[in-house]
Amino acid sequence: MIDDYELIDSGGGRKYEKFGQVTLVRPCSQALWQPGNPSSWKKALATFDREDGNHWHGRNSLPNQWNITTAGIKFKLSGTDFGHLGIFPEQRDQWKWIKKTIGEAVQSGRKISALNLFAYSGGSTMASSLGGAEVCHLDASKGMVQWARENAALNGLKDKPIRWIVDDAHKFMAREARRNRKYDVVILDPPTFGRGANGEMYKIERDLATTFELVKGVMSDNPLFVLFSSHTPGLSQIVAENILRQQFPKAKVIESGEMLLEGKEVSCPSGVYCRAIF
Repeated sequence: MIDDYELIDSGGGRKYEKFGQVTLVRPCSQALWQPGNPSSWKKALATFDREDGNHWHGRNSLPNQWNITTAGIKFKLSGTDFGHLGIFPEQRDQWKWIKKTIGEAVQSGRKISALNLFAYSGGSTMASSLGGAEVCHLDASKGMVQWARENAALNGLKDKPIRWIVDDAHKFMAREARRNRKYDVVILDPPTFGRGANGEMYKIERDLATTFELVKGVMSDNPLFVLFSSHTPGLSQIVAENILRQQFPKAKVIESGEMLLEGKEVSCPSGVYCRAIF
């Protein structure tokens, strides 16, 4: 399988990555070790740092946008003012798992409806659709929803049953529950801090319990899985497992792990995931 992403090296609070033909150095707070080959980092096309604000160095060397393929999914990338590119490659294993798990359910004769919350540029949306699910993609940012639609088109999913929603996740789920619209799969990667489509404030330590209560209100009577991931510092695997065990006591399996940027020598932890499988 083609994979255009590579973690070349990491350390000193940074990571040296390759996205297709584009090489970048960006912050990585958990990379507290020393780089393996720091002299090679000078070859990077551009670097990004957050010292005294957000700054690109060499941004003019980057293409305005370019495409890569990873985990069997095509993505449009572009350097943003916050150092993001439109992809979180530490989610690659989750995308593969989503596609496989939904695909097996669909092949067994099930019709799967998936809800992807805080959906960013749509990696999990595309994995769900490629697996054969009907998908509802929700993000508070109109620009990110448009970006995700472009990614779907890149993957030949333009005419697949995907609903594109710009809204606050809590308000949307409350409406869906009132409409009695249910989902067999719910995927969510809530921000540590964020704002909804109309300026609603989201703080994970305050609002996560409400999020899961609303998730339960839109789950079908025969759910397939709930997949929760987080980049919030301090939210460990055990914390995630404790939350999902309490929220979904009927789950047959609760499994968790670290999301990793896997390098040839050293891997960078980049958040956690937890899955409740029914």
